Amino acid sequence: MPMLGMAQETGKVLRWLKQDGETVRKGEPLLEVETDKVTVEIEAPADGTLSSVRVPDGAEVPVGQVIALVVAAGETAQQAPTPAQPARKRGPLASPKARRLAQERGIDIGSVTGSGPNGAVVAADLHAAPQQQQQQQQQQPSRAWDVMAERTQRSWQEVPHFYLHRDVDATRLQSWKRVAPEGTSVTDLLIKVCAEALKRHPRVNTGDAVNIGVAVATEDALIVPVVHGADTLTLPQISERRKGVAAAARAGKLRPDDVQGGSFTISNLGMYGVDAFQAIVNAPQAAILAVGRTAERPWAVDGQVVVRPVLTLSVSFDHRVVDGARGAEFLDTLASLIEEPAGMVM
Repeated sequence: MPMLGMAQETGKVLRWLKQDGETVRKGEPLLEVETDKVTVEIEAPADGTLSSVRVPDGAEVPVGQVIALVVAAGETAQQAPTPAQPARKRGPLASPKARRLAQERGIDIGSVTGSGPNGAVVAADLHAAPQQQQQQQQQQPSRAWDVMAERTQRSWQEVPHFYLHRDVDATRLQSWKRVAPEGTSVTDLLIKVCAEALKRHPRVNTGDAVNIGVAVATEDALIVPVVHGADTLTLPQISERRKGVAAAARAGKLRPDDVQGGSFTISNLGMYGVDAFQAIVNAPQAAILAVGRTAERPWAVDGQVVVRPVLTLSVSFDHRVVDGARGAEFLDTLASLIEEPAGMVM
C-alpha cells in the first residue's frame, strides 16, 4: 500500500482494475485507492504479471503492507507467503426463487432482511431490498466524511480560535468581476486578493509559499483542494486552477498534490444565500476566511446614506500564531484591497 500523503496511515482498496494472473505494463492503472483526502489510480510499477493479490475490493490496510506482487517474466511468486484464505461462510437462509431474483438483480442477498421462517429471505423481500440498501447507503457516512469530522473536532478542541468581522463595500469587486474573463467567480477574485494580503502579512500565512485552499462541498465530504503559488498567478490562471481542482474534487479524481501544502483557506457560502458565518481553522493553518453573499445594504458615504453591495468578511485565527492586532491588520489590508483592488499587481 503506497503512501500518498504525509499523515496517511492506511489506504482503502476501492477496486482492482486488473485481475490476479493478468499481464500488466509499467504505468498501466492497476487499482484504485482511497485515502482520507483523495481517490487515486495506482499504476503498475513494472512489466509483468499481477500475482498473489492479497486484499479484496473494499479492504483497508496499513501503508507499506504488501497487497499484491507484479512478477517479471520468467519469475515465480512461490517465495511469497500464501494469502490466508477466509473461512467459507454458509450463506443466509433464502428460498430458491429469492436467490435467483437476487442474482438477476445484482443484490447481495446477505444484506436483505428476511421475513420468512427462521428469518429466511423470500421473493417478496427482494422488492424492498433496493430501497433498503439505498437508505443504508444514504445513512452511512463515507470514510472521507469520518476523517473530516475527526479533524474538524480535533481542530475545534485544540486550536484557540478568535474571530474578526468586517463589512466591505463590494462595488469595485463587482466591477472587477464584470471586466474579468468569462467564468471568473467571486472566489477567484478573493483568492487573488487574499494572496496579496498574505504576502504583506506573512505571519498569517502558514509556510513559505502562498498556497490557498478552497473549501469544496462534494457528495462525500467537504474537501479543500489547493491553488498553489497563488501570489505568482494571474487571475485567469487562478480561475483555471480553481475550476480544475473543484471539478476533480467533485468527481473524486484529486491527486495527492492537489490537497497538500495549503497555507490559508477560503470558505465561500455566498451562493447559498448565507450572509455571514464563522469557520473552523483548517489546522495546521493559522487562519481561514469565511465569506457570505453580496447584498445591497444602506452604506454611509461622506455623510450621506446610499445603497451599496456589501460583503461580510469573517476571519478565524489560531491565537497561538496570530494575535488580535496582527489579525486586525491583515483584515484591514484585505478589506482595503477588496474596496480598491487597483493597489494590486494584476
